[in-house]
Amino acid sequence: MKLKGYLLGFVMLCAGANAQAQEAEKGTLIDKIIAKVDNHFILKSEVEQQYSQYLTSGQANTPNRCQILEGLVVNKLMLAKAEIDSVIVDDKRIDGELSSRMDQMEAQYGSAKNIVEAYGKSIVNLKEDLRLSLKEQLTGRKMQEKITSDVKITPKEVSAFFARIPTDSLPYLPSEVEVGHIVRLAQPNKTQKAELVGRLMDYRRRIEKGESFEDLAKLYSEDLGSGKRGGDLGFSKRGQMVAPFEAAALKLKPNQLSDVVESEFGYHLIQLLAVRGQEYHARHILIRPDYQKLDLTEPTHFLDSLRIVIQRDSLTFDKAARAHSEDKLTQDAGGLMLDMASRSTRLPFDGTMEPGLYFSLDSMKVGTISTPIPYRTDDGRSAVRILYYKAKYAPHYANLKDDYQKIANIALTRKKNDAIEEWFLKAKEDVFIFIDDEYKGCNVLSGGVIDN
Repeated sequence: MKLKGYLLGFVMLCAGANAQAQEAEKGTLIDKIIAKVDNHFILKSEVEQQYSQYLTSGQANTPNRCQILEGLVVNKLMLAKAEIDSVIVDDKRIDGELSSRMDQMEAQYGSAKNIVEAYGKSIVNLKEDLRLSLKEQLTGRKMQEKITSDVKITPKEVSAFFARIPTDSLPYLPSEVEVGHIVRLAQPNKTQKAELVGRLMDYRRRIEKGESFEDLAKLYSEDLGSGKRGGDLGFSKRGQMVAPFEAAALKLKPNQLSDVVESEFGYHLIQLLAVRGQEYHARHILIRPDYQKLDLTEPTHFLDSLRIVIQRDSLTFDKAARAHSEDKLTQDAGGLMLDMASRSTRLPFDGTMEPGLYFSLDSMKVGTISTPIPYRTDDGRSAVRILYYKAKYAPHYANLKDDYQKIANIALTRKKNDAIEEWFLKAKEDVFIFIDDEYKGCNVLSGGVIDN
């Protein structure tokens, strides 16, 4: 049995749920349980759904149904072993992921109403489904990290791995680019800010007159994770929350309400519930501006002026990004964007690149800085950015000199897969695993997977 990298991932839950719902509407989905790992079930529809998604994605080396089932069994085994070994994902991490996913969906679909229409579910029901799937996803990921935490790769091993690749099998890599950006977020104007502050102050007065903080948080908080729990954030360690929130919370006495607190996430009304050593228990109501209505004039002027300073050699782009960019993912790297798959600053310059970035670079010369460009962040916020076209690399066959990090990442993934395979063969003895007769030929539990 060889566990491929794609077998260790989880399906994109939103797309999966929608695809399954569409098939059900057509009346073509005949479902049944085809595998069980302790208390975790695998449905035939899950295998078919993943198989269809791989086929439509157009990617090379599409896994067969047996390989997909094997991956699902490994994932479920990780969940079962996580329960046995008490590997737990903190609720705050799940809530944070849920909030981020919902923000991305709202940015993609335009509004909550459009999401409801697309998925045929209320936001409340969709969030519950997503939360359960996210909990499984994050638990499996944490278990996988535990299994492979000691797996490392040395330069000698990377060289040996590369030497084993036949010359005629070396991948031909497309053009790559290095590009940096400096991002400035649009901020609400005085009128918009006053409206947000006024809403929270109204909630504060209502609570002081006897209304329930919990009920108001459930109704109005835009923190999708804590909102359904009445704004309850549980106990937080000092330094865990963003600075403005924590500073305001720790100034309060138990049960006292804060004034309106502004942070990078929006505007908060905070109530401190308790302090326990280095931890504190708070709840909040969060509201955010309508990002689509924010004025881009100020960040555009700021970046236009900054661009002139950089072009005059009065300031390097690297230092300007570290000092002024509001994109935390790239700020500490001097604004350089990262390919999340390879962890490299060299991005494939092809159809996989985000279209807005691709067409901007296509009209620029290496070494130049763009004029300010409107930009939408991953969490849906309105912003403006300037781009720095640092370098371009010609298409070439993979080699150790130019592509060491990519090759090292592949070698490390293989080594981690070997560690998980070894773990699987031992761990499967600790849990009950059932495979339906229809899939017995896949040999999931006997050390080999046949083509299907």
